Amino acid sequence: MSSTIATPFDSSLIPAVSDRPGDDPIFSLNAEASRRAAAGESVLNATLGALMDEEGRLAVMPTVSRAISGVPAETAAAYAPISGPPAFLEAVVADTFGDSSLAEISVATATAGATGGLAHAIATFLDRGQALLTTDYYWSPYRIIASHAGREVELFEMFDDGGAFHLAAFERALDDQLERQGRALVLFNFPCHNPTGYSLDEAEWEGVAEIVTRAGARAPVTFLVDLAYARFGAPGSESWVRHVERMSESAQVLVAWSASKAYAQYGARVGALIAPNRDPDERTRIANALGFACRGTWSNCNHLGMLAMTELLIDAGLRASVEDERASLRGLLAERVRLFNAEASRAGLRYPRYEGGFFVTVFTEASQRAAERMRELGVFVVPIRGALRVAMCSTPAAQVPRLVAALAEGIGAGAAE
Repeated sequence: MSSTIATPFDSSLIPAVSDRPGDDPIFSLNAEASRRAAAGESVLNATLGALMDEEGRLAVMPTVSRAISGVPAETAAAYAPISGPPAFLEAVVADTFGDSSLAEISVATATAGATGGLAHAIATFLDRGQALLTTDYYWSPYRIIASHAGREVELFEMFDDGGAFHLAAFERALDDQLERQGRALVLFNFPCHNPTGYSLDEAEWEGVAEIVTRAGARAPVTFLVDLAYARFGAPGSESWVRHVERMSESAQVLVAWSASKAYAQYGARVGALIAPNRDPDERTRIANALGFACRGTWSNCNHLGMLAMTELLIDAGLRASVEDERASLRGLLAERVRLFNAEASRAGLRYPRYEGGFFVTVFTEASQRAAERMRELGVFVVPIRGALRVAMCSTPAAQVPRLVAALAEGIGAGAAE
């Protein structure tokens, strides 16, 4: 009788996952910055997407904290419904669409933050081996989420030669993908795009809506809006709702809603995926598919967080208080945006239109060398392809001149090599 004896080189992991990286690059940079700061260095950490106050502490909203602590312990400890409490889902839909007609034709499911919504969308609206479509500057976990689900990511050029959103490149890429795949899932992170900080203006939204509406009349097109940073957009940025309402005439619109940034509750992992559809039978099929995805992924979400968020959304007094506190945080960030635009313009930095949001991207071909030089100066940003991602959300206003000076020196060092 023979047996197979494992050698030291054998692994119980399947080959497809055996060489995956052990840590997220952004969190690794944050860890290095934290170590150096703890050792007494003067460090400016502009890596993580969390809003800090002017003293470098995590900004929180007192009304949100009180609502969370006010949920009865026994209620919070119970299982939540698989797709989320109905009152939570109704409140999230109303919060997202307001008086739009989309609110009346939407189904939703609870997710683990907006990230969970993205995962459900990718696994539910694309077949294995197919690819989602997004901008060539994008939040890198999109590719991780897609890869984990056995899907791919395809990109189109985000900016044209004039620095505006590249509508023609988007249309070409969408048409090409429909020709090859027979369907498309478009993922847009606007307003306040991560990593560029860019928000589409009215003309750009109108162009996108026209392209999606035409494409959706030919083949199944799903248009997913990742709303992670939208509450920190400039006045008027909420007009995206009107444009996706038009798209919904021929395409399946999805919205990934999240409490992480809007309520400064990054660790609560409270989110939802919203799907408006005019066909009641299709709405039922979508709701069933998303509920099935919940059961097969995490079963149910954070009951405490969803109960607290429901109260914050439906109680008029609490909602007003939250909006006041959020307005204060928006003002904090808006001042940093103003200062950055002024300083960066004087320094001659190249970056997209930046009106609000947690991040801005500064263009440079030598991003790795530029970021390395900046770390030597004690300033941490995230190098990406052709640019540096800068977290203005974690940069105190008083440190903006130092940040811009380090960016200029880092980019200059990269260009000199």
